[in-house]
Amino acid sequence: MGTGGIAAKRFVVLGRVGMDLTAEPIGAATSEATGMMVSMGGSSANIAAGLVKLGCAASLVTCVSDDAVGQYCLNQLDAYGIDRRHVRAIRGEERTSLALVDARVAGHSSVIYRNNAADFRMSLADVEAVDYSGFGALITTGTVFAAEPSRGAAFRALALAKAAGLTVIFDVDYRPYSWPSAEVAAEVLGRAAGMSDVIVGNDEEFDFVAGAPGQGLAKARALAASGAEIVIYKRGPEGAITFAGGAELRTGIYAVAALKPTGAGDSFLAGLLAALADGAPLDAALRRGSACAAIVVTRPGCAPAMPTPAELDAFLVAHPGPSQPAKG
Repeated sequence: MGTGGIAAKRFVVLGRVGMDLTAEPIGAATSEATGMMVSMGGSSANIAAGLVKLGCAASLVTCVSDDAVGQYCLNQLDAYGIDRRHVRAIRGEERTSLALVDARVAGHSSVIYRNNAADFRMSLADVEAVDYSGFGALITTGTVFAAEPSRGAAFRALALAKAAGLTVIFDVDYRPYSWPSAEVAAEVLGRAAGMSDVIVGNDEEFDFVAGAPGQGLAKARALAASGAEIVIYKRGPEGAITFAGGAELRTGIYAVAALKPTGAGDSFLAGLLAALADGAPLDAALRRGSACAAIVVTRPGCAPAMPTPAELDAFLVAHPGPSQPAKG
């Protein structure tokens, strides 16, 4: 199907949901916190929340621990309007991911508890229970491929989605602490990228997909030439290079006074996909994705910081254009 399935506005999302604890008062270091703001987190859940806020439907496929933290996540998915019929609560020693973060840029700290993570228990049975014909696109993040049985299940989901004609969207989302080695990550992430229609990652993540430092841009270009319809190579403050239709599109970012660095990538992808689903041309969709990223970094939390359509439109009116992209 290529990217045509995005227009259906129905996304099945593979990957984790977790609990985020943000140090309070806002701006304090976690080690100096006098309180914590509690919110839903996890890259896949954040993307799903962003999509739903922008008018799309999203269904999450993952596992959570059968305890109070897991139940919190299930309740939050309900609150955001994310379908959780394919989120399985498991009993055992596995635990739902927990993140402790600072809402500040200077000296920012993120402490992630993912030892024996519950989401890595996603199984073949979990993904085979999904009716892929009810969706237009599948989104996966790279983290789901870091360990078994989640890795095998995720590859099975990609195969089933492609067989059903869904658009496959891959956010590289490389987290070194989740992987046994960089070599394994390179092989697995490269394989997942080869099965995808839309690939999004930053410069360091594409380096890992390429398997060598400094080769990420060439890898992104090669993936676009070999089958992916859209490949977005993000360069942080220097903007992004998007490969699509044999062309290279360079875009900048919206300069804002950031409160913290987290959540930008998740919000960018949600904004981009929602805009494409609404029929926006690629350049406009990229701008809306960039605006979503800029909004999220000015607010505490990730999922709760995702903008509504009205907030996004107001931001775009107040910020008439992103920065000029850097050359090179």
